Amino acid sequence: MSDSNTTDFTNPSTFILLGIPGLEAAHIWISIPFCAMYTIAMLGNFTILFIIKTEPSLHEPMFYFLCMLAITDLVMSTSTIPKMLSIFWFNSREISFSACLTQMYFIHCFSAMESGILVAMAFDRYVAICHPLRHSAILTNSAVAKIGLAVVMRSGIITLPYPFLVRRYPYCRTNIIPHFYCGHMAVVKLACADIRINSYYGLFNLFSVIGVDVFFIAVSYTQILRAIFRLPTKDAQLKTFGTCISHLCAISALYIPDLVSSLIQRFGHYVPLHFLILITSVYQLVPPMIPPIIYGMRTMQIRGRLLQLFTHKDT
Repeated sequence: MSDSNTTDFTNPSTFILLGIPGLEAAHIWISIPFCAMYTIAMLGNFTILFIIKTEPSLHEPMFYFLCMLAITDLVMSTSTIPKMLSIFWFNSREISFSACLTQMYFIHCFSAMESGILVAMAFDRYVAICHPLRHSAILTNSAVAKIGLAVVMRSGIITLPYPFLVRRYPYCRTNIIPHFYCGHMAVVKLACADIRINSYYGLFNLFSVIGVDVFFIAVSYTQILRAIFRLPTKDAQLKTFGTCISHLCAISALYIPDLVSSLIQRFGHYVPLHFLILITSVYQLVPPMIPPIIYGMRTMQIRGRLLQLFTHKDT
């Protein structure tokens, strides 16, 4: 074995990201839909932010939470996709150790943040449907700000151990990461040390964030469905449930790819590596792209303002 493969280095100066191993010849072609989805996500989320900022009728709790979701999606996708495209287009595979840890923190922090915002949006739907007369009294601007701050603090604090745990390991095998970004376990697997504490903390993070959030979303929608079924007419039930469709689509876009990716990684031992990475890339691209499209199509105020922007003519 060569010296370069056996030399110990506690903190490697750089890692090498391979992109999608086994599909190097197709990187240019794969980049086309990825770039298109990233562009749609960026334009869609910036448009949502602009419309909500400029339209006074949208200054409500649901749309404040949608702004938080849009900002989170922008940061989460931008933390990975530009580097992935630079690998595909320019073969720019190197990433410094510090940049790798920073990327890792942003990916996991803003993923947890997105999940927390979806819980806040579920709470907003619960109050709006189950306690409509008290909605404005419960979800004041101050309450929305406090909820947003709590989501940010929870995500930031619970993700903070990741880079510190990774930094303390020696990396003596290789500095090559068979992926297009620095995920926590992808980096830790390169360490020549006992990494059980990272595995345990990763599982704790998964259950304490995603598990708890899914539980609270399920509780909220159980109460929402009970309230809907108590409405007197079918039309009233469908109209009320229709106000939840956009939020349910956003939930599905986040949790379904995450669930599929987690199941395949844990149980799909015979699944090709390139397929695993493609599934992971869906998790990075789809959640930021779906909410602007769904809310843009289904929310009358946003749709009307968007049409007004595109059809406005100077007189």
